[in-house]
Amino acid sequence: MSPNRPGTPTTTFRLDPALLAAAKTKAAERGETLSDVVRRALREYVEEER
Repeated sequence: MSPNRPGTPTTTFRLDPALLAAAKTKAAERGETLSDVVRRALREYVEEER
């Protein structure tokens, strides 16, 4: 789990409510924050080979 990073910018985006709820539930079950999940997913997306 990542520590709180007050120096990072806040970003807003829209999600389907059902997807958001499911993601929050799964993250909580794994002891992660939704921010942790999104950061990891975006990092993997950006770093994947084209």
